[in-house]
Amino acid sequence: MALSNNSKGALLMALAMAGFTLNDALSKAVTPLMNVGQLMFVRGALTTILVYAVARQMGALGHIRLLIQPMVLLRMLFETLAAITFLNALGAMPLANVSSILQALPLAVTLGAALFLGEAVGWRRWTAIAVGFVGVLIIIRPGPEGFNMAALYVVLSVVFAAARDLVTKRIDPGISSLAITLSTAAGITVVGAALIIPFGGWQPMSGSTFGIMALASCLIFVGYLAIVMAMRTGEISFIAPFRYTSLLWAVALGMIFFNEVPDIWMVTGTVIVIGSGLYAFYRENRRRAEAARLEAASGGPAP
Repeated sequence: MALSNNSKGALLMALAMAGFTLNDALSKAVTPLMNVGQLMFVRGALTTILVYAVARQMGALGHIRLLIQPMVLLRMLFETLAAITFLNALGAMPLANVSSILQALPLAVTLGAALFLGEAVGWRRWTAIAVGFVGVLIIIRPGPEGFNMAALYVVLSVVFAAARDLVTKRIDPGISSLAITLSTAAGITVVGAALIIPFGGWQPMSGSTFGIMALASCLIFVGYLAIVMAMRTGEISFIAPFRYTSLLWAVALGMIFFNEVPDIWMVTGTVIVIGSGLYAFYRENRRRAEAARLEAASGGPAP
């Protein structure tokens, strides 16, 4: 039986989350050995080479001239900012905590769609968004001095990633996902190179470290390509909940490789964030179903 676009999008989103989270674990393992700029440059360069080779083999490079379109460049900018802030947070926070805060991304996407794309959001979904961000605060637990830098970085990463996803939906469908992935990887590589010296300079890499980075680049390639295809294949409201699969990977990897045991605050906040997100998606699907019913009953678009 052929899969619907939403089912394909959901599978692609789950694949993207597996690739990204495994990449995050590998990147976290090398953060004590190099600065964020060097990590972005090495991983980005390897990913760019890999994407270019695949795109060339598949004949997907004909769209390169289209990559100077404003939406593509804007997506590249948001992806780069998300990478910088996320990697800074990753080196200073437990993997599961970072991943838990990232679970607010679907709520941030819904918020952005309402504010900037004119999507209708009722009071129930506004409430879910507010409650979800309370869950984020529980995970972060800011003290009397306010947010620490790691917490601020991961929150900013959520904002930039949400902007990236919203922009992705506005990119010309004629531009292949591989071409968009190539532009993203190349942009991150260039920015990473520019940040190496300001962030502390180049550090020598061992063969094992380079191997970790090579594997991370393969995984992030899978994540980049799958998430672009997911956002362009299915409806955001349907596929976004499948981002939550990344948390399962993050908790398991954190416990196995970094001896990170989630505390009660992280678990409580995560339950609130995910519960709020699922409720928001439920309300969105109800709204769409009601609109479709009214359209069918009236013989035309619902008012």
